[in-house]
Amino acid sequence: MNNSDYVRVKDYIPGIYEDIRYATDHNFTHKVIYDFNEAYLRYGTTMKLKEVQEELNDLGFSLKIWDAYRPFSAQQYFWDLIHDSDFVADPTHGPKTHNFGNVVDVTLVNKDGTLIPMPTEFDDFTSAANRDYSHLSGDTLVNVQLLENTMEKHGFFGYEGEWWHFTDEDAYEYVDFDPNKNTKRD
Repeated sequence: MNNSDYVRVKDYIPGIYEDIRYATDHNFTHKVIYDFNEAYLRYGTTMKLKEVQEELNDLGFSLKIWDAYRPFSAQQYFWDLIHDSDFVADPTHGPKTHNFGNVVDVTLVNKDGTLIPMPTEFDDFTSAANRDYSHLSGDTLVNVQLLENTMEKHGFFGYEGEWWHFTDEDAYEYVDFDPNKNTKRD
């Protein structure tokens, strides 16, 4: 397997949870955006995320993925709706962030999948979603810092405006990937 190959995340990370919001109408658009309902990432990114999952499992937690690879057409659709570069990458000059398959939107949950306190819900377009945690305390602060520190330890960096958004330090060339075709598996 090549690090740049796209893979279905749950094939490589046991026990990870997925709630791919854009495959449902439970998102800021209130419409189904994707014609696939599973998370896809580059193999190299997935293997880093697997390390995060294993470390969190040892502490009684798990990751839940809200978004991973995003088709360029979806990025354009979001931009047309929002036109706010703080929350949606401007696709004017080509593919951005999620379109490369090395970006994941995740939250922390208990190992059994139950919710725990986190700063906001997914796609909260307010300042409460940013990484300035000075307004947080207690379990919420501890939980979001555990997520951020563990992701960073394993080769991801966060986006300042969204506590849930993490990019793999390894970059990949853009590929117009279709999750409904040609997903490579071991």
